[in-house]
Amino acid sequence: MDFEDAELYRDITGFAHDTPTWVQHTAETGTDAGLLLFAALFVITWWRARRGTPRAFAIAALAPVATGLAYLCSELLKSVVTQERPCRAVPGATAALSSCPPPGDWSFPSNHATIAGAAAVALALTGRALLWLTAPSALLLAFSRVFVGVHYPHDVVAGLALGALVAMSAVRLAAHPATRLVEAMRTASAPAFVRWLTGQGESRSPYRP
Repeated sequence: MDFEDAELYRDITGFAHDTPTWVQHTAETGTDAGLLLFAALFVITWWRARRGTPRAFAIAALAPVATGLAYLCSELLKSVVTQERPCRAVPGATAALSSCPPPGDWSFPSNHATIAGAAAVALALTGRALLWLTAPSALLLAFSRVFVGVHYPHDVVAGLALGALVAMSAVRLAAHPATRLVEAMRTASAPAFVRWLTGQGESRSPYRP
């Protein structure tokens, strides 16, 4: 545990207890509600992409897959680092607003922040304008994990970076083969449900990396 990081954790959790009750409740709810926002954006993006090009649909379909992969990477890293939660490890810290996760539920990196970072980047790859919504949402969600007392600041910074890197790499690497698969799934010979799932899209155009 880094001394300066522990001090910053104390400062943030101390500040959290000085905020109005409605702010505390909003943070406690928002830390998980943010994940639901990203899930809803995945569905909306998929639905809109059904009317787009094969490449647009492929990237929209890959977004939640890349986010899931980032989560798995986060879980693997947690099992290697095995860092204790600050709500148990930092002496003299203000009590966490949220219940401290049980022993063995490690702190580094933050799964919530990893998912947020991955979802923010993956969704932005479907349309750059989405970054104005996903980036602030990811940052707020990540900060809320420290605010409610269950993560160190470095946990959420690492989570955001890990999620963004995994999502960017996964989508970039899989976009080409996924586009070819979507083109095949949109043919008349594909089952009706598959054609509904992928949509009619625009007229076929060459893949552009």
